[in-house]
This record gives sequence, C-alpha cells and structure tokens, in this order.
Amino acid sequence: MRKERLIVPTLAIIAVVWMAAQLLSSVLFERGLRQALEDLEARGEWRVNRTESRQGWLSSQGRLILSPLLGRPWRLELTYRARHGILSTDVEGTVLPRLDTVLQQAVGEVTAPSVPRWQGRYHTLSGHSELCLSLAPFVIQQNGRELAVRGGRLRLEGVFGDWRLRALLDQLTLTDGMAQLALGPTELESRYTYTEGAYHFAQRDHLHIETLTLSYPSYDIQLSPLDLNSHMELDESELRINVALDVGDVMVPSEAPDTPLLNGQIEMELSRINADAVRHVIRRLRQEASWGDESLPMAEGLIARLEPDLRKMLSDSPRLDVTTVAIDSPLLGIQLDADGALFFDARQLDELSVVNLDNEKEQAKWLERVDGDFTWHDAPTVAALWLGLPLGTRELQFDVVRGVWRVNGRPMPQLWP
Repeated sequence: MRKERLIVPTLAIIAVVWMAAQLLSSVLFERGLRQALEDLEARGEWRVNRTESRQGWLSSQGRLILSPLLGRPWRLELTYRARHGILSTDVEGTVLPRLDTVLQQAVGEVTAPSVPRWQGRYHTLSGHSELCLSLAPFVIQQNGRELAVRGGRLRLEGVFGDWRLRALLDQLTLTDGMAQLALGPTELESRYTYTEGAYHFAQRDHLHIETLTLSYPSYDIQLSPLDLNSHMELDESELRINVALDVGDVMVPSEAPDTPLLNGQIEMELSRINADAVRHVIRRLRQEASWGDESLPMAEGLIARLEPDLRKMLSDSPRLDVTTVAIDSPLLGIQLDADGALFFDARQLDELSVVNLDNEKEQAKWLERVDGDFTWHDAPTVAALWLGLPLGTRELQFDVVRGVWRVNGRPMPQLWP
C-alpha cells in the first residue's frame, strides 16, 4: 500500500522534470539561435532580419531574411520549425532565394521542381548544431542564355566560436548561344573560428573544381583540376590573407590533344592591413545598414564617410608577398619560376582619395605609392628576346619604383599596344 502511494508523487516529479527539461531545451535553442545570428552579423558581411518568431514549450517557429550587407541584389528567406526534445531539438524548414526587381528582370525566369528544404539538429547540453540542405536541379533562362545546376548538398555544423561548412555542387552549366561553360563536380570546405563579436577571427577555405570546360564551335579548353586554398586571419595588429592557386592541366584538344598548354601553382600573401581600422569599418558598415531600409540599405555617400577608415587600413604600409609562381607550359616549352614582393608607401595618406579612384589622375597617385621587385629564375631565351635583353640573360630582375617597372635596370618595353 505504501508503494502505491509513492506512484502518484513519482509520476508528478517525472512530469515536472520532463516539463522543466522541455522548457530548458526551448530556452537554450532560442539563445543558441540568437547567438548564431549575432555571430553571422559580427563579420560585417551579412544583414539578418528576424521577421517572425514564435517560441513555444514543445515547438518553435519563425522566419529569417539574410541579405548581403553591401547592396541588396538578393536575399534568402528561411523558415524554420523546431521540435524541442529533452536532449536535442530537431529543426526543419525551407530556403527561398529572392532577387530584387532589377536583378529579377535581368536574370529572367527560374524553374525548380520544389522549394529547397533543410533540416538540422541542436544538441541542448553541448550547444553543437548541424544542418543539411539538399538542392534540387534548377534552370535560369534569360534572353537565350541558360544556367543549369544539376543539384547540390550543403552541411554546416559547429558550436559558438567554431563552425565548419562543406558544400558539394554536382555540375553547373552556362550556355550562351554556341558557347558553353561547364564546371563540376565542385566541393567547398570551410572552417571559421572566432572570438566574441569577431574581434579576432580566422577562416580557412578550400575550393576544389574537378573539371572545367569552355567550349566554342571552333575549339575547346579543358582544365582538370583546379584548387584554391585561402587563409584569412584578423589578430590584434593586422589582417592577413594567404591564397594558393593550383592549376591542373589546361588542355586545348583541337590543337594539342596530348600536350598541356600549361599547369602550375601561384601562392601569395597580403599582410599589414591595420586590424583596428578593419574592425572600425565593419562596425560602421553594420551601423549604416541598420539606418537603411529594405530597398536602400546603404545611404548615398557611404564611401565618402568611410574614406578616413579605409585609408587608416593602409597606415601600416601593406605588402604583397608572392612567394611562389611556378607555371609550366609543355606546349610552348616555357617555364616560369618567380617570386617577389610589392610594398605600399603609407606616408601622407590624406593626399589620396578613395572616392575618386575611378579618375585616371587619382589612380596614378596611388600607383606612385607602389614599390617592389620580382625575380624570374632560369628565364628562357625567348623571354629575354621579348624584353630586348641579351639572349644569354638567365635571370630577370623586375623592379617597381613609384609604380614604374624596370627589368634588369632598363625601362620595361611596351609588350602590347
């Protein structure tokens, strides 16, 4: 009898614990979603609007709009419905791309069998999230041009401060009359780590294109594969960007079906971009976006208002180090093995104008700030012939002094009209 009396209190306690766990799961999911959206905005690249939000005990739902911070050419409308469990929350929804009126008229009709759907899971205790998106084939047509995407998949997972992305695109084909560009399969792997507010961050990306083909009625160009690796890091003092491009065999089957036109690798790093100025520009961009509206997110005169901060980004004399240029052309019998660096003179930056950079005189003032040198090791005889140097010259030293190029101490000849 005593045991029977304990059943009701026990069931009541279990029910209370279950309800408390459900409530906690709902609260933690909402906090995690809010934190993720704030993290996304902190980079200064995206604007996030949460137009609908209904938080419930057992389920929640809402609607988000993501758009580029600069301009509003397109936006993504995401709906979500979350079912809260004790240890995790299952989420699903749709992704609908929207173009602004002008771009919609330029692009034309988009056909797809269904609205893309996504699904994910949020783990309550660890805060780990993952979401998957499957992209059905679709076609965009405009004035005789056609863009066809065979399909793709995307997976995003991580926790606060550390996110990983993997995207796969089966094949993309762009047709314009008799010309056609086809690429794929394509794979993008990305990892983004950061501190709160993106005060410090690092991002690594690897883009792999298995095959790229450009077809014309008279000839074809094929490239396989193409790899692009990039590493961007913002620390206490500077923003650094390292890029490495690996180009596989570029073939012209109609001219030389068995001999590559070229292949090789290029690696370079841009550094000494003032970190505080970068962070200030990001804050200003987010502020400007918050003042805008749906049709005009950025007010006129933005570049003029940002100009002092943009110049401040150059205050540490940025440099571009080209550590590797290794290009081989078996078809032409030419090898390029070079390295070098370019430097920007940051003295008296107030004499420069970012607003007037489209003016040729202003462009010349910027070019006068560039100095540097490049060395072409073991240059072929034909290169010396092109540059008007003695045929026995095997090393070419290119110097840049106030934007003017010289080669082995001589003025650079004009190689094309």
